[in-house]
Amino acid sequence: MEPIETFYDVMRRQGVTRRSFLKFCSLTAAALGLGPAYTAKIAHAMETKPRTPVIWVHGLECTCCSESFIRSAHPLVKDVVLSMISLDYDDTLMAAAGHQAEAALADTIERYKGNYILAVEGNPPLNEDGMFCIVGGRPFVDQLRETAEHAKAVISWGSCASHGCVQAARPNPTRATPVHKVITDKPIIKVPGCPPIAEVMTGVITYMLTFDRLPELDRTGRPKMFYSERIHDKCYRRPHFDAGQFVESFDDEGARRGYCLYKVGCKGPTTYNACSTIRWNEGVSFPIQAGHGCIGCSEDGFWDKGSWYARLQDVHQFGIEANADQIGGVVATGVGGAVAVHAAVSALKRAQVKRQSSANREEA
Repeated sequence: MEPIETFYDVMRRQGVTRRSFLKFCSLTAAALGLGPAYTAKIAHAMETKPRTPVIWVHGLECTCCSESFIRSAHPLVKDVVLSMISLDYDDTLMAAAGHQAEAALADTIERYKGNYILAVEGNPPLNEDGMFCIVGGRPFVDQLRETAEHAKAVISWGSCASHGCVQAARPNPTRATPVHKVITDKPIIKVPGCPPIAEVMTGVITYMLTFDRLPELDRTGRPKMFYSERIHDKCYRRPHFDAGQFVESFDDEGARRGYCLYKVGCKGPTTYNACSTIRWNEGVSFPIQAGHGCIGCSEDGFWDKGSWYARLQDVHQFGIEANADQIGGVVATGVGGAVAVHAAVSALKRAQVKRQSSANREEA
């Protein structure tokens, strides 16, 4: 197997200074939520470990994962693609086409057996022997099995590869199937979302390159560092939820004031993702901030769970034993009770002062 340049080798060849390199490692550690101590570990990995060969294949999908990926800011996608990894095959981003592209794929598999990462965007349809998705003149499911055979790990980009997404919606005539149900003998990291956040995608790659292992995964196969908290837990509208202040319709006064979107269908209380912390477009915004409730796109089966604008029936799973109406009612009752108590106390104080004044006059 031919030696591959390290990330640091590539950066030095491009004229990047040592100072800029260390600054990059520091920013990468921050993007991954790691402490300053990890900057040195990331730098060591970039200096000593060869760039990881990556094969990126596409099944049934809309390419939104690639569109998200190329907009990463921390780290920049150009640094990921041109320096950190060796992206040897991606029929969306590569210059080669046709027979040249197929030859590049075969060459990468042969040269780096057992050492490359397979990134999968989209899913394979299994009906009609896979004929609903053809790549290079053959069913995508065949390409998927062939490339996965010698991969050391598989990354399922987006909800299509992770869960099936809208292609697998009932009645699913093509039998669109998530990757883990076809590839069963390889470690698989699911990075769901429609699409996933760009920095989540590059963060997963950076972690694997730095530590040469898979990140810790939750019970569904998602990296805990990005999918361990509900969007609701860190949402800036959470105080309005706790106060019983809800948007009732998208054009009401509550919407203008930025109240909680739970009543108009927000799925933030049951959705695990980093949208409310990392956000989108270099941290500028995310759907809830733009005024639209979360649709739960990183959760399995979100496409078959009814209207995106139908409110959740209860929210027991995050520790509040009431629905939005009850929360609002309790808050209103609490406020009304506080007002009544305050009025009663005030009346008693006034009566006490009046009695004291009368007593003073009688003594005089």
